[in-house]
Amino acid sequence: MDSSTATTFDVAVVGGGIIGSSVAYYLLKASPALSVCVIEPDPTYEFASALRASGGCRVQFTCPENIEMSKYSIDFIKGFEDTMASKGRPAPVDWVEGGYLFIVPPNQVKGLERNVKIQQDHGCVVNLLDAAGLKAKFPSMNVEDLGAGAHTPHDGWCDPNGLLWGFRRKAVELGAVYIQERVVQADVDAVNVKSVGLGNGDRVFANSFVNATGAWSGVLAEKFGMKLPVTPLRRFEHYFSPGSPVEFLPYVKDTARLAFRSEGKGFSGGLVDSDEPRAFNFEVDHDYFERVVWPAVAHRFPAFEAAKCHRTWSGLYEQNELDGNPVIGAWSKLPNLYTVAGFSGHGMMHAPAAGRGMAELILKGRFETIDLSRLGYERVEKQQPYAEAGIL
Repeated sequence: MDSSTATTFDVAVVGGGIIGSSVAYYLLKASPALSVCVIEPDPTYEFASALRASGGCRVQFTCPENIEMSKYSIDFIKGFEDTMASKGRPAPVDWVEGGYLFIVPPNQVKGLERNVKIQQDHGCVVNLLDAAGLKAKFPSMNVEDLGAGAHTPHDGWCDPNGLLWGFRRKAVELGAVYIQERVVQADVDAVNVKSVGLGNGDRVFANSFVNATGAWSGVLAEKFGMKLPVTPLRRFEHYFSPGSPVEFLPYVKDTARLAFRSEGKGFSGGLVDSDEPRAFNFEVDHDYFERVVWPAVAHRFPAFEAAKCHRTWSGLYEQNELDGNPVIGAWSKLPNLYTVAGFSGHGMMHAPAAGRGMAELILKGRFETIDLSRLGYERVEKQQPYAEAGIL
């Protein structure tokens, strides 16, 4: 191939969304002399999962890796506007410390108590409330069928668009080169990835390659001969308002995957259908709120019996079909191919920690601040799930 169409970098990150841009930022922050490119086909991010997300960030997990990633990421996001200011321009993300509330029926109280103990052992502030305590704190809630709730007051949510663009602008300021193209082919030998071919015929050579393509990561992995069990799962987000006043609510989640929170004068959220056919499907089912979400919300908060849905939009979870946890690590067959994907709805909240971890692995050959080795690809090869015991 003509040399004018070939470029060489130390690291080529495929996927310029929030995860890929975080990886680029942390690589260049740790090693300013590094040459890093980020290959991203759509600079408008029209279908990027992060920009269609609710922006929630919480410590309510059971896997130590997820808890520690959340702790780091939430602290980072709280200071994001100043830390990630680029060329004197602030990077606002509108952080709201609204809290999270996980609620369970009586037969799952012991499990919730176990989860809370794990989180508290990691230094998290988690308050366990019985049904009466829930009613006292959230008067609009129907608690008749609830056993307990776990409230994390320092959790919250932010603007995913601000987070993505803050990472991207800062990565560019530090030297990252964004290439507007799609990877269509990969050139590998017995032990390494040599280069990737782009849709325009150009070729990118690099010492290391990172798959950070989210819902598309399983498709990209196939180009390297790698089987990655990550598929696109469509989910809907709705903005709605109650028929009568409701107090400010934290991010409320239950075991049926209902999840919603206060947003301005209304509420934002939805209910994920885990049985949704896997596909790159962005069509909006405008009856979904009334058919699925409204009955669940109205049962839990009777004021929503007269709810009005103002807007519905769709997005994709990058669903790891093995266990719902991300794959973060290198592949033993092609050691210079790194994967950071499969977050199953938790990508935005863990982007800072995941980006830092990936940068450490590439530059130092090991995780230094949070040991993420249990999230490596080895468990996929061995078909040994490492799953969350908490509410997803």
